[in-house]
Amino acid sequence: GQESAGIVTSEGKSARTFNTHKGMGLVNNIFNDEAMKKLKGNLGIGHTRYSTSAASEEVNCQPFVVHTAHGALAVAHNGELVNCSSLRKMVLGRGVGLSTHSDSELITQALCLNPPEGETNGPDWPARINHLMRLAPLSYSLVIMLKDKIYAVRDPYGNRPLCLGKILPLGSSYVYKQSSAQHAAVLMNGCAKNGVEDKAEGWVVSSESCGFLSIGARYVREVLPGEILEMSRHGIRTVDVVERPADKQQAFCIFEYVYFARADSIFEGQMVYSARMQCGRMLARESAVDADIVSSVPESGTAAAHGYARQSGIPFMEVLCKNRYVGRTFIQPSTRLRQLGVAKKFGALSENVRGKRIVLIDDSIVRGNTIGPIIKLLRDAGAAEVHIRIASPPLKYPCYMGINIPTREELIANKMDSFKLAEHVGADSLEYLSVEGLVSAVHYNMKSTPSDGLGGHCTACLTGEYPGGVPDDDW
Repeated sequence: GQESAGIVTSEGKSARTFNTHKGMGLVNNIFNDEAMKKLKGNLGIGHTRYSTSAASEEVNCQPFVVHTAHGALAVAHNGELVNCSSLRKMVLGRGVGLSTHSDSELITQALCLNPPEGETNGPDWPARINHLMRLAPLSYSLVIMLKDKIYAVRDPYGNRPLCLGKILPLGSSYVYKQSSAQHAAVLMNGCAKNGVEDKAEGWVVSSESCGFLSIGARYVREVLPGEILEMSRHGIRTVDVVERPADKQQAFCIFEYVYFARADSIFEGQMVYSARMQCGRMLARESAVDADIVSSVPESGTAAAHGYARQSGIPFMEVLCKNRYVGRTFIQPSTRLRQLGVAKKFGALSENVRGKRIVLIDDSIVRGNTIGPIIKLLRDAGAAEVHIRIASPPLKYPCYMGINIPTREELIANKMDSFKLAEHVGADSLEYLSVEGLVSAVHYNMKSTPSDGLGGHCTACLTGEYPGGVPDDDW
């Protein structure tokens, strides 16, 4: 997320409240030295926001903090509740006031409610979290902070990513040491030791593993679907695992591989870069074309382009220069901002382009706002032909689980087929990777499989098959 950010810290059980700093914009603009000095404590949670269910406004910045009869509570949420309206009615019916339309605030307030079995010796937070997970099975990864502990929670379908890292002593090796067999065992049993021998100086959870090295931490494992993981000064432990229905597989969002995740993140025992490269190989098998060079729309299309080049034998060459000071265009909240972003984002490497037949690989086409101006840029630089190859299937259905694709009408694949779309954007040809090709590519290097109960993927935006069924009238 690049719209807003926030950090909340705790100085321990004796502290009266949390230390909080939140604001609109990028992390480096919000957290200066003065702000960081105020964020004291040995516990903390942070969040960067990409708006889905509520407007991009400061009131919706996370983490959310509430003060309960049992002390302060802070929550940060990645995802989107599928049954938001019914849960909202239930919470309001209990006499709880809500100040925003954010489903993340709704989660925070729902955690303040007593579980149905009651509590005899003060708040039973694992029971409260368990109750929330049964009320709302999709879609979230959560970090929930009390004064003296943090709970890391992943929904029973594992729709959104969440992984565990271990902060190591200075001078330790940060190399990921586990073998594939050890990693698979950790994924299956969720044990606290995790096959890592170095003593921990602390623990960290994140939506992606790629940030761990920058804080001196090593990736350990993913938080399991339905797992409630407790972190405190005593270490980490799994306090509960909420099961999904027996007939349902894991439904990890396949679009994390396609677009959202950074290439060096690890999901399901494999690096995202490897999955994207395999998508490119599959795309070359399915949609070959005579060309002089293969290139990419940087940066998320680059790994797939290298895979396409290796499989096809056509050399890879860069044709676009990216302005790295412009944010990601797909996750801008309005069409105008997305279109302006394209104009500022790329320049053509004319010496590489002139007279060439180019296969240009992009990771996805959503609304069709970005690819047309890029093709025009290459034509103006002298490209002889521009063939577009998309390393994912056409997006045809809305996502109700945390990606900003709210209506079918917005999706260009519902307005025209690949032939008409090629004509519309000015390409000589345009082809997509098939759904089967994408799933096969993602599974190629995976260390867990659907037969283990792990490794299933949500492809709802591609197929219309929603893991929790089609959302009801709540939507």
